[in-house]
Amino acid sequence: MVKRMRLSVNEIALLISLLLEIVFFAAAAPSFATWGNFFEVLRFSVELGLLAVALTPILITGGIDLSVGSTIGITAVLFGVMTQSAHWPTGVAIVVSLLIGLVAGGINAALIAGLRLPPLIVTLGTYSLYRGIAEGITHGAVSFTGFSPAFLHFGQGYFLKVIPVQLPLFVLVVAAYWVLLHRSVIGRALYAIGFNAEGARYAGIPVRKRIALIYVLSGLVAALAGIIYVAHLGLAKSDLGTGYELQAIAAIVLGGTSVFGGRGTIFGSLLGLFFLSVLQNGMHLMALPSELNGVLTGVLLLLIVSADQLRRKKAPSETTATKRTPLIAIAVVALLAIGIFFALRSKHGGSAQQLTIAVMPKAKGDPYFISARAGAEEAAKELHVNMIWDGPTSLDASQQNELVENWITRGVNAIVVAVENKGSISTVLRKAREHGIAVLTWDADAQPDARDYFLNQATPEGIGTALADEAALLLPQGGDFAIVTGALSAENQNDWIRNIKARVAAAHPNLRLATIQPSDDDRDKAFSATQTILKAYPQVKMVIAISAPAVPGAAEAVQQSGRSDVDVIGLSLPSICRTYIHRGTVQAIYLWNTKDLGYLTVYAGAMKAEGKIPANATSFHAGRLGDLQVQGSEIILGKPLKIDRSNVDQLQF
Repeated sequence: MVKRMRLSVNEIALLISLLLEIVFFAAAAPSFATWGNFFEVLRFSVELGLLAVALTPILITGGIDLSVGSTIGITAVLFGVMTQSAHWPTGVAIVVSLLIGLVAGGINAALIAGLRLPPLIVTLGTYSLYRGIAEGITHGAVSFTGFSPAFLHFGQGYFLKVIPVQLPLFVLVVAAYWVLLHRSVIGRALYAIGFNAEGARYAGIPVRKRIALIYVLSGLVAALAGIIYVAHLGLAKSDLGTGYELQAIAAIVLGGTSVFGGRGTIFGSLLGLFFLSVLQNGMHLMALPSELNGVLTGVLLLLIVSADQLRRKKAPSETTATKRTPLIAIAVVALLAIGIFFALRSKHGGSAQQLTIAVMPKAKGDPYFISARAGAEEAAKELHVNMIWDGPTSLDASQQNELVENWITRGVNAIVVAVENKGSISTVLRKAREHGIAVLTWDADAQPDARDYFLNQATPEGIGTALADEAALLLPQGGDFAIVTGALSAENQNDWIRNIKARVAAAHPNLRLATIQPSDDDRDKAFSATQTILKAYPQVKMVIAISAPAVPGAAEAVQQSGRSDVDVIGLSLPSICRTYIHRGTVQAIYLWNTKDLGYLTVYAGAMKAEGKIPANATSFHAGRLGDLQVQGSEIILGKPLKIDRSNVDQLQF
């Protein structure tokens, strides 16, 4: 006789909350209550869901696996090497990638079950090890694209035009883990280990074998998630899966699995997964800030873990109030969420009759994009259009893809994206064009057939020439220089570097490039990178920083070093470099008016959505910017502006 599944108080509370969440977003979020969006939520849940399912039995035993996100990264990179560099058949590469996952999980199993080392320490070590190997193979910059259409169909295709191809595989994995955990002797042993590992050992349970099994399976499933992730994005790079281990653990804990071990279910983990996925999808469709997802998830997790600890302390005489703590926790967060939603609804909403222009920066917190937003808001107000401004908080190609998918579902009129990785985002931008949405890119371009226009702030040749000529002017006798870039994988910055090198080779052969160091568009990392340059390459006399936060970071490092013989130039904002320019640490920066560029994103997006840019136009009237030149499918903002002591105080951006 099959035993009926009984839901815990936490699972009942979470199930009710999920249903209420769905009802709320169905009423409040455009296009949420559609079959297409339902399956999109499922599709975006697959990779994270695989990790959540694989980690559930590990947490039930009282363990943890922080290496699964890094296993995705190393699997993706090695799959890219096998298929793109070594030209192996895709099927062979998939099999080998799964074997790599088994080896990764096996290393964890050997150290945790074999040597009885703490899971937290072991998987923290392999978390760094696997990610480090992936970054070492690619040097943190190389990414792999151009996979076969059949393989991409596995991550991007649909059955009957609506059911994601990878969904049946996810269902099979879930079913297998459900049988393993809830309908097998092994599953009962895992719960016993979580309650009391020593007691389970004395009861004759092969504790080390059972623990080894779930860590090996975790590596295998993480590798499978990595393959699906590559097919989904059309991209393999070393940072894929970053943070996924923490998101998976959040879903599991939210679903009622105890962080102390001994309690949890696959169904609860799935509830936690879909609660978070629906929350994120609904907020994107409502055009609410992405950061709210992290805030609400964090508050909910803190309350759930606190409730779990309270329940453990009162376990011998558990009261009704203690049992209800998950209900109270979720109710508190639900009230908080509803309050935030309604508070921001009027600010981020718009009339149904207005055009909706969705603009995405590379990273919302970057001062460069913050300054551009002011111009975008100006154009939106002038044209009476509804603007959505959202994007990743840090450089993340996968989050860009997810946002574009949600904007397609919402049915915006135009999408304007500052592209982080052209190989990844071009597929979804083509999908947007197929849905009749105007697609433009800015700051960095996608593949030409994936967009209508690229809003080019200045040509790469113009930027490279300006910076190389400025370096030659400051170093008339020649010498060594170093470049501090943003991300090594950033397409636009790599174009600038190529043009700097070309201009130096053609016109300034007495200049020598010593090194290129990344800063990930972070001021503190640029500071550290420049310190390293000054110590490792003492002959360097010039630092060219080509990321807005990198210029003040490099300037601060030079200033603190006392090296008055080192000049700093680059691409940045006058507002964050003004002090260093006046001190003489920064000699000059080049940039375009970022507010004008932001203005152009909304203005050009609206005009294209309304069909007001002729197909073969050679110029384009952009409001207060006047007539801008159109070169093929590029709208040119203008030449880069030199900013130094003579004009820095007149530029307020």
